[in-house]
Amino acid sequence: MKVEDIVRVKGAGVFTLPADESIAVAAKRMMEQRIGAVVVCDGDGRPRGVLSERDIVHGLASHGREVLGMPIQALMRAEVITCNPLDSLLKLMALMTDRRMRHVPVTDGDGCLCGIVSIGDAVKARMEETEAEARALRDYISMS
Repeated sequence: MKVEDIVRVKGAGVFTLPADESIAVAAKRMMEQRIGAVVVCDGDGRPRGVLSERDIVHGLASHGREVLGMPIQALMRAEVITCNPLDSLLKLMALMTDRRMRHVPVTDGDGCLCGIVSIGDAVKARMEETEAEARALRDYISMS
């Protein structure tokens, strides 16, 4: 299974915000959209950072209520680690595990955002893949 298969099933829509938007607005939008992270994009739509719920919690612990008025760029992870639509599911899961990431933006060959995959999306896809393999093996054995 490839990353593009996951994006096709879940949809390519990605909620983005500019880096100068406030943490309060980001948190509200994340709650409304029921998402755990937002991709921070520049004017060209290219990812420049990722802000997650975890980043906001760490910001609250470090800065208190004042964090809500801070811009996203103050807390976002500026090193944007992405995957390619043609990457395998196993490669994506290894990346998420090695880098301790729960959300990975998907970019095309030009660096343009074309989706995002969460750890939940990856686990669900892997479970479906494993179930399909087991079903195929059972069918093969029963035909012998």
